[in-house]
Amino acid sequence: MVWRVGVLCDYFRAADAASVAKLMQVTDGGSPIHHGQEPAADSVDAKGIEPAVTLGQLVERILGVDDDGADVIGGGLVWPAGAESAEDYEGPWVVVLDDQARDALAGVEAAQVPELATWWSGIEEIYGGDDAIEPLTGVLTELSGLARRAQAAGDHLYCWISL
Repeated sequence: MVWRVGVLCDYFRAADAASVAKLMQVTDGGSPIHHGQEPAADSVDAKGIEPAVTLGQLVERILGVDDDGADVIGGGLVWPAGAESAEDYEGPWVVVLDDQARDALAGVEAAQVPELATWWSGIEEIYGGDDAIEPLTGVLTELSGLARRAQAAGDHLYCWISL
């Protein structure tokens, strides 16, 4: 990969926080993707693409929000139970994305993906220039598909994060 991978991020869909808690019990708090032979949830491996900044900038672009620092991802910590914030916990943890972010990603059409991936490859948090475009195209295509499936099912998007 060509972006910073200090943070592992796996995006997945689930009905609610109780479903997330059950999933985390099944995976012993581990990744919903890298658990046994098959993923434990409909999910996307997005390595260093954390929700607040890296994905947030993409969602801002999709929504046409030009306010740096706008909270387009929202959500909050849903797992582990009892932790008050991600800053207070060493991880792994799970955050929920606002449905606005889910819907923005779900609305990305295939024809938009190359332009968005090219733009995304130029943000400060991603490096690699043109070498980043192809991997980001794949991640964006997968995230958009996951978001569409979540939207159709009435599910929410979540991100499992580990340092």
